[in-house]
Amino acid sequence: MKKIGIGYENYKEFVDQKLYYVDKTLLIRDVVEKGGKVTLFTRPRRFGKTLALSMLRTFFEQEYDDKGDPVDNHRYFEGKKIMDAPEEILSMMGRYPVIKLSLKTAKQTDYREAALQLRDEIVSEFNRHIYIEESDKLTTVERQGFSELLSPKKKDDIENEDDFKKEIGRYATALKTLSQCLNKYHGEKVIVLIDEYDVPLENAYYEGFYDEMVVFIRSLFESVLKTNDALQFGVATGCLRISKESIFTGLNHLKINSVLDESFSEGFGFTSGETEQMLIDYGIADRMPEVKEWYNGYVFGEKEIYNPWSVINYIDSVVNGHRKFPTPFWANTSSNSIIKDLVWQADEEMKRQLDTLIGWGTIEKKIHEDITYDDVHESENDLWNFLFFTGYMGKVSERKDGEDIYLTMRIPNREIRSIYRNHISTWFEKRVKETNKSELNRAVLEGDTDGIAGYVTGLLKKCISTFDSQEGFYHGFLLSLLYEVPDYAPKSNREEGNGRPDITLYPDNPRDPAIIFEVKVRKKYSEMEEGLQEAYDQIIEKKYEEGILDDGYLGVKPYGICFCKKSCIVGALPG
Repeated sequence: MKKIGIGYENYKEFVDQKLYYVDKTLLIRDVVEKGGKVTLFTRPRRFGKTLALSMLRTFFEQEYDDKGDPVDNHRYFEGKKIMDAPEEILSMMGRYPVIKLSLKTAKQTDYREAALQLRDEIVSEFNRHIYIEESDKLTTVERQGFSELLSPKKKDDIENEDDFKKEIGRYATALKTLSQCLNKYHGEKVIVLIDEYDVPLENAYYEGFYDEMVVFIRSLFESVLKTNDALQFGVATGCLRISKESIFTGLNHLKINSVLDESFSEGFGFTSGETEQMLIDYGIADRMPEVKEWYNGYVFGEKEIYNPWSVINYIDSVVNGHRKFPTPFWANTSSNSIIKDLVWQADEEMKRQLDTLIGWGTIEKKIHEDITYDDVHESENDLWNFLFFTGYMGKVSERKDGEDIYLTMRIPNREIRSIYRNHISTWFEKRVKETNKSELNRAVLEGDTDGIAGYVTGLLKKCISTFDSQEGFYHGFLLSLLYEVPDYAPKSNREEGNGRPDITLYPDNPRDPAIIFEVKVRKKYSEMEEGLQEAYDQIIEKKYEEGILDDGYLGVKPYGICFCKKSCIVGALPG
């Protein structure tokens, strides 16, 4: 079996190292036939955008080796779907100079460092084309300008703010200079590929220098993509279309392709057929239902799409790691800060919507593609749009009402649901720790069952559902509340009598009674009394009281507690 290329983003390595490759080469044809002068693809992270740009570069680039001889890249496409494309497409292979720039490394904590990182990326692209520096095809002035941009100032030599602005200013327009030099050297216009253009903007938003980064990215785009006679065409990728800040000012030739568009719908991510074929190839076709439950749920245009990063990691974990259960692979590739913000800042209406979504329900929201990081938390509608376009929500259906489009959305799969649940659980644990528990402590010590039930139910009603009627959630929740009962130490599932009570509070003073809580869960409110009786029966049948008395304690106070959704009832075992 071929090696699975986890973490590989260079198209050539898939061929050279014989890695398993899901053939997406028809994207080459589609970019030529359906793309604009500049095409922006917006897709969630880890859906193959970087690999796609690497493939485009490999196909189109007029490449040279270290000796200055032309490189023939035809072998990288032998047997691939693109070789069945029309001759006019195939004739473009190896024909154009290519500028490829990745912006994904600009994740520094201040603007100066982030901008200088982008500068260094631009310099690196100049060095990739250093073969033109001494060419007599360029004028002396052009060679001099090229050479100057090959020699950035060292960070230590940038002494003040004016020096910094000048340095960043000359590199904000450097790609246009590079494209013009390449155009003149090769005699062909230039293809420009920009990967993850919005990563610096997202980072800048969270780090607090958003406005400054917007100016830099806008200048970068305008110089090389707007009025550039040396441009053949451009392709940019990102998660979002950022337009309110005029990142794309004057780019009237920009064609935006998002997850809502039918065209290019199979270019990123895995289709159902591609996913199934990969499982067959690795001998685990029977795992398809599990893969669908965990990693499917996206719709690009009208095409059902699987998360490619999660699928390949899942197959690798099963085939090579012999793991039996699925894991939220995509969820662990970033901080998922937007979900944390959503949960921690949710008002009552948002909590109700999250309750619905966690329960696999749907919500309907007006959709628009013009999003700005700066306004994500200004409007609930912007927040849901952000979640949808970045892959945290999936489309169920859409409808048009006048000029507006509304999407019915849901959490796409179990992997994404785990992100919501983890942040909700963390938020709820913090709420529990911060809550004054003196009233609960009094009720527990005085045997006030109504008081216990009222306190616990009140706290549950403030939370967002994550539990799905799981006894483990309620058990842990109740245990966390009981740690502050004065002069008592809670223990979970400690052996007593012929079994293990769910929670036992052992007194510091053995003359005080030990306190037992036996937890039960029901899915229907009408069954809660039955659950309470089951708790009583278990306490008696397992002889929990006798076990505690045998330990030397002088008394026992047993409680039964039954949960249903966000309610509970509590009873003391009848004497």
